[in-house]
This record gives sequence, C-alpha cells and structure tokens, in this order.
Amino acid sequence: MTFNVILYEVDDQILTITLNCPEKLNAFSGEMLDDLMQAFDMADEDDDINAIIVTGAGRGFCAGADLSAGDSTWEGHEERLAVTRRGDGGGELSRRIYRSLKPVIVAFNGPAVGVGLTFTLAADVRIAARDIKMGFVFAARGIVPEGCSAWFLPRIVGISKALEWCFSGRIFKSEEALEAGLVRSLHDPEDLIPAARGLAEEFIQNSSSISRAVLRQMMWRMLGASDPIEAHRVDTAAINQMAVSKDAKEGINAFLEKRSPNFPGKVSQDLPEFFPWWEEPEF
Repeated sequence: MTFNVILYEVDDQILTITLNCPEKLNAFSGEMLDDLMQAFDMADEDDDINAIIVTGAGRGFCAGADLSAGDSTWEGHEERLAVTRRGDGGGELSRRIYRSLKPVIVAFNGPAVGVGLTFTLAADVRIAARDIKMGFVFAARGIVPEGCSAWFLPRIVGISKALEWCFSGRIFKSEEALEAGLVRSLHDPEDLIPAARGLAEEFIQNSSSISRAVLRQMMWRMLGASDPIEAHRVDTAAINQMAVSKDAKEGINAFLEKRSPNFPGKVSQDLPEFFPWWEEPEF
C-alpha cells in the first residue's frame, strides 16, 4: 500500500504513523484522512503490529484544517459529505481510532491545532515536546469543535477546562496541557519518539494482544455506560470465555514457571465470540 501524505513504518511490533506534509505543518486534508483511515484498518489486520504511535514530520504535528482556500473553505462541505462520507472528517477519524484494536500513543512533536488536536483525543496516551503550541481554535474561526471532541475532551480534562479552552479559542502551551491532563508527559525533542516507543514496549512486552484489544474497548465504551451493571455483564462474558483460552493458559504457566509469557493468540482470528458485544451506531 502506498500512502501520499503519511509515512507508515513498522519496527519491532510498533507501527509509527507520521503525518508527512511538513511544508504545510501537516495541515489536515481529505487525502490525509483517507491515508489515516486506511493505515488504522491495516494495523488492525496485521498481527505483527501490537502498538501504534502517531507523530508529525518537520516542525509541526498538525496545524489543523487546510485553509488555503480562504473564506470559501467550507462552501459545499455539506454536499460533499452527503456524497463521500457519513460525517465530518475529523469525527470519522476519531471514531476509527476509538475502534482500534491496538493501543494508540500520540507524540506531539510540534504545534497541534483544531482538528490536529481533536482527532488525537481518541488515542490512549498523548505525550508532547516542551513549549509547543496547542489550541481548540474553532470558536475563533466562527465554527465549533468537531472530531467528536464534545464527547472526548470533557472526559479527559473535565468540563470546565474543556469549555475554557473552547470558549476562548486561545492558543496554550504543552505545559498547560500537561497540568490539565491532556498529555501524560513532556520531553525534549530528541527524546520524544524514544519515550513513545518506551511506552509502547511497556504496553506490549508482557501482555496478551487479545487482552489488550478487548480491554481497550471495555474501558473506552464503559465511559458512556449508565450503570456498573453494563461493565459487569461485559466482565462476565470476557472472563467466561477468555479464562479458558490459549493465552490464559500461557499466562498462568509463565507465572508459575517464573518466565516471560509467549502468548499465541492473534487478534485477527482469536478474539472471543462475544466480541464485539455492542452494535455500531449509525451516523
């Protein structure tokens, strides 16, 4: 598969997706959306990939939507969506990352603004370089936040901080993002990708790929559950089926034998029968 505006590199079970339009600070476009959607589809189907890192080429992570068409940028947008997609591009990408069967880490190497920030909210962990600019600038452009951020952002930083950032449309620094919990940690530029890879290696070193796929969806989808009983039902189905799996047997034997596990399960073919337990909502 050839990509036009991203790089797709797999090394030691870790896929690094690099947004690759550095001359435009990796501004988000329909072409970038298509590449990213395809990349996440491929990653889910590839058992040699166990974690995903998303970063940017050059000075920026993603400068937001490509506004090179000026004040006519959004003209015909609704008609195009009716023909080509079910909803706005940022939301389609956020929902695709939400459905990922592999852990997703975002490494902000430079400015992240607008959709360049909202789509990352569906990742599991975000880390950033020091002193980079970030912003939910939509109200300052006369529109509203997209990318399903009204669902994700308050869950990550709380409703007050989410509204403060979105009402003002102001640019803030990664240090403020760290304080609010939007990012996990800050790093010098040369240490950013090594830190992301270190996290990815920690995720995958001693855990089952099947367990990671199931528990990732359990955690995210239970954020919207109305009662703990919903989690209890999923827990029960998972334990009933997974506790007698090949991976569970290997995990127990590795523990008793005081060695690292070598889990045989493959996400492409060994997910438990109850998975997925939800119906994908229509747009």
